Amino acid sequence: MYDENLVAPMREEAVAAGCQELRTEEAVVEALAKEGTALVFINSVCGCAAAMARPGLALALQNAEKKPTNAYTCFAGNDSDATNKARSYFVGIPPSSPAMGLLKDGQLVAMLNRHDIEGHSAQEVAMQLIESFNEHC
Repeated sequence: MYDENLVAPMREEAVAAGCQELRTEEAVVEALAKEGTALVFINSVCGCAAAMARPGLALALQNAEKKPTNAYTCFAGNDSDATNKARSYFVGIPPSSPAMGLLKDGQLVAMLNRHDIEGHSAQEVAMQLIESFNEHC
């Protein structure tokens, strides 16, 4: 578990982008039971989360014409139960941090894993998300 003082600004960045934090398993279950589309961002302390994932997430949520009904975030390493529960919705996908899964009525329809984020610019991550939003939202 990371020091909460260390991760607080990283949490705040995801919330400022438009995500609601899910910090417990129960919160994940309740949130993902809602109808519509849900983007779930598995946040992380790594450099690719800081340089690509969180900025790409913000760009996508601010600039997309079509957006998910809801956007959520869990912090890998600190919100372990919530993160594990969120990952259980990413059927067939190995755990990854950072990661972004788009669900429609509780079913995974698009996924960005670390390998889809790392080595790409924030703008490229945003474009991948916007393409998924346009297709599924």
